[in-house]
Amino acid sequence: MDSGDNEVKVDFSQLLRVYKNGRVERMFGSPIVPPMPEDPATGVASKDIDISPEIRARIYHPKLTTKNTDQKLPILVYYHGGGFCLESAFSFLDQRYLNLIVSKSNVVAISVEYRLAPEHPLPVGYEDSWTALQWIASHVLDKPGFEKEPWLVNHGDFEKVLIGGDSAGGNIVHNISLRSGLESLNGGVKILGSFLCFPYFLSSSEFKEDSLASRIWAFVNPSAEDGVDDPRINPFVEKAPSLSALGCSKILVCVAEKDELRNIGIQYVEAVKKSGWKGEIKLIDVQGEDHCFQIFDPETEKAKDLIKGIADFVKRSCV
Repeated sequence: MDSGDNEVKVDFSQLLRVYKNGRVERMFGSPIVPPMPEDPATGVASKDIDISPEIRARIYHPKLTTKNTDQKLPILVYYHGGGFCLESAFSFLDQRYLNLIVSKSNVVAISVEYRLAPEHPLPVGYEDSWTALQWIASHVLDKPGFEKEPWLVNHGDFEKVLIGGDSAGGNIVHNISLRSGLESLNGGVKILGSFLCFPYFLSSSEFKEDSLASRIWAFVNPSAEDGVDDPRINPFVEKAPSLSALGCSKILVCVAEKDELRNIGIQYVEAVKKSGWKGEIKLIDVQGEDHCFQIFDPETEKAKDLIKGIADFVKRSCV
C-alpha cells in the first residue's frame, strides 16, 4: 500500500480529510438515497435529471390532484449547503428537507448537484449553479435539439421563478442574485424572490484567519486573492458589486441565535436595505437554535415554524 493512502495532507476534524495521494474522505453528511415516485410522508414525487455532462439535479413536484394536474406551479431552484465541499442534492437530509419545502410551498423544485471542492475548487460550484439556472430558463425557448424536462414543461410557471439555499447554498443564492442583476437569464426569465438560510458569509473583521469557517473558505477557494475578504464570501468589501444590483424583488434571510454566522447575516440584511436596492427584504431570527437546525431535525416546533416561514415567503413572492 502506498504510504500516501494514509498520510493526511488536510484535516478538518469530523468533516473531511484529504490524503497526500489525493484521496478525499468525507466524514460529515447523510447517505445518498434514491428519488421517490411518492414520498409517503408528503406525497411529493422526485426523480434525477441530467443538466449537462457535469451537472445533475433532483427535481420534485408536489402531489397533484385531479383538479390541478394542469396547474402551473412556481419553480424553486435550490442549492444545498456543506461548505462547498460536503453534502449532496441526493442525500437523505436534503431529500427530506426538499420534500417538506415542496409540500408546504406547492412548487416544482430543482435541487442542483453542483460539483464540490477540493476535486473541483471554486469558482466551479458557482459556475455549475449558474449553468443549471440558465438551463432551467432555457425551457421557455424553442431551441432545436434542446431536450426539455417534462415536469418543468407540464407543471412549471416560468413567470414565478425563485432561488433558495442554506449555508454555502445561501452564499450561492447571493452570488447568483447579483449575477442575474447584471446578466440576462435565457428567455428573459426573471427571479422573483430568493431565500438565504444561515448564509455562509465571512469578513476579516468578524472571523479570525484560523477559524474553521475561514480555513474552509481558503480550502475550497484557493485562488481567492483576498481570503475571507473575497467579494464572493464578503459582500461588504469595497470591490464587491453593489447590493443594489441584486436581481430579484423579494429576499428572505434566516439566522439563528447560536450560529456563528448570525451577526454577519443580520449585517447583510441591513446592508441590502441601505444599498438602494428597490425590493423587499425580511429577516427571520430564530432564538435558541444553531446553524441549519431545521434540516437536521425538521420535526421540532421551531423547525416547523421556520419551514412554514420559508413556504409563506415563497407563496407571497408569487402573488
